[in-house]
Amino acid sequence: MINHRYFKMNVKEELKKIKDYFSPKVIGEINDVYVKIAKIKGDKLPWHSHNYEDEFFYVIDGTLLMEIEGQKIVEMKQGDFYVVKKGISHKVSSEEECNILLIENKSTAHTGNIKTEITKSIEDQLK
Repeated sequence: MINHRYFKMNVKEELKKIKDYFSPKVIGEINDVYVKIAKIKGDKLPWHSHNYEDEFFYVIDGTLLMEIEGQKIVEMKQGDFYVVKKGISHKVSSEEECNILLIENKSTAHTGNIKTEITKSIEDQLK
């Protein structure tokens, strides 16, 4: 539990603190889910899936490319959201910096069962 997160917060100010791309930061929690923010730029996130959890992606600003295996790439703009259902292989990328908000179960692994140099543990996301 992150008790210190129960107060008013400005998401855009919190995004300024993030220095690395593809490095989600937990900014709050609601019941059994975390609210996270991340900066995306480039194509480093591997194809992955989450066997037991859905994921919610919301574009704060920029353009996010959502790729779902076997489907056409979906271009997401500011204000768009996308729910990736459990078990669906997916990845995101962005040509320019894109800021996103994520809502994920506390058990959701950053890159599913795939481990790469960008994979972050939940402990790292809570810092």
